[in-house]
Amino acid sequence: MHIIEDIQTVFAKDPSVKTLIEVLLCYPGLHSIWNHRIAHFLYKLKFFSLARIISNTNRFFTGIEIHPGAKIGRRVFIDHGMGVVIGETAVVGDDCLIYKGVVLGGTSLKKIKRHPTLCNNVVVGSNASVLGAITVGNNVRIGASSVVIKDVPPNSTVVGIPGRIVKYEDPLEVLEHDKMPDPIAEAVDFIIKEFDILEAKLKRITKEESTITEHDKEFANLKEKLIEEFYVDKHKKKI
Repeated sequence: MHIIEDIQTVFAKDPSVKTLIEVLLCYPGLHSIWNHRIAHFLYKLKFFSLARIISNTNRFFTGIEIHPGAKIGRRVFIDHGMGVVIGETAVVGDDCLIYKGVVLGGTSLKKIKRHPTLCNNVVVGSNASVLGAITVGNNVRIGASSVVIKDVPPNSTVVGIPGRIVKYEDPLEVLEHDKMPDPIAEAVDFIIKEFDILEAKLKRITKEESTITEHDKEFANLKEKLIEEFYVDKHKKKI
C-alpha cells in the first residue's frame, strides 16, 4: 500500500506540515489516494458498483473525485485538493503534484481512452484543466488555470488558455509559480516595440517631429495603458 512512502511524500512536498498526527488526520489529498487504491483494486476485480460507492464516499469526505478506473502512481500528492476531478481512463505517473481544482477530463463519449496521461514528476497548478487523451511528458509544469488540450513534451512549462509551451528543456522548480512566463504580455511587448519603430520611421518620413497632433496624444496614451497593463517588467522603459 506504500503508506509510509505516501506520508514521506507529504512531508517532502508541503512545507507547512508539522507533525505526523497532522498528516494522518488533516490531509484530504492523502486520504483520497488511500481510498482510491481500495476502490481501484475492487474496480479491477469488476466490483464496479462497490468501487463507485467507495469513490463517492471518498468525494463526500475529501472533496476530491477520482474515478475508480483511474491509475494513480506512487508518491502522488494532491495538495489541498478541493474540487479535483480525475476521470476513468486518466493515468497519473509517479511523483506528480496536483493542486486544488485540477480537472483531468475527457473529450469523448465513446468507451475509449479519453482522459489524459501525466507522466512522472508533473506539477499541475490550481484550477488547471488537462483535457482529452493527451500525454503530458516527464517533468512538465502546468500553470494555474491553464487549459491543456495537446500533447506536451517532457521538461517544458505550459501556461494560458489554450495552453502554450513557453519553456523547453528547462522546467521551473516546484512552487515557482511567480516565475511563470506570460505569453500575452510578451506578445504585447513585441507589438509596442514595433509601434516605436514605425512611429520613428513615420516621423522621419513626414518630418513632423516637432508637431504634436491629437492623434499623437491618443497614440501615446494608448501605449501608456498597454505598458501599464501588459508590459514585461524587465523591458519597461520611459516613453
